[in-house]
Amino acid sequence: MSSTKDKILDDIKTAMKAKDKERLGTLRLVSAAIKQREVDDRTDLDEEGLLSVLEKMVKQRKESIAQYQEAGRDDLQAKEEAELVILKEYMPEAMPAEEIESLIRKTIDEVGASSMKDMGKVMGKLKGQLQGRADMSEVSSQIKAILS
Repeated sequence: MSSTKDKILDDIKTAMKAKDKERLGTLRLVSAAIKQREVDDRTDLDEEGLLSVLEKMVKQRKESIAQYQEAGRDDLQAKEEAELVILKEYMPEAMPAEEIESLIRKTIDEVGASSMKDMGKVMGKLKGQLQGRADMSEVSSQIKAILS
């Protein structure tokens, strides 16, 4: 079992003892999402699989925050922001923008990418290195800018 998964389960117990309902609810959502993915894939998630589950949840929270902000639902927006803060605790430290750009350029050179046709090769190679440390949609738009 991965160390992040162990930490989440330990933090659930801690939140129960501390009667921290918001944190407990969010961590239970994370645990349920992990278990659902494990059942669907019929495997125990490794650290990379766990990160992809967390990334998806972070992305969902960011999208919800934007929608609630547009709709003027400050109460729901605040709830999503609180969950986002908790989820980010389990994500690896974000990589600085300069490092991301240099890694993108290095990967483009390694793959020999010269046009948008090669975008998939570049993204495939970068995904493992940047997963959880960078917003992949931003990475994608940076690659497009460089290749076009």
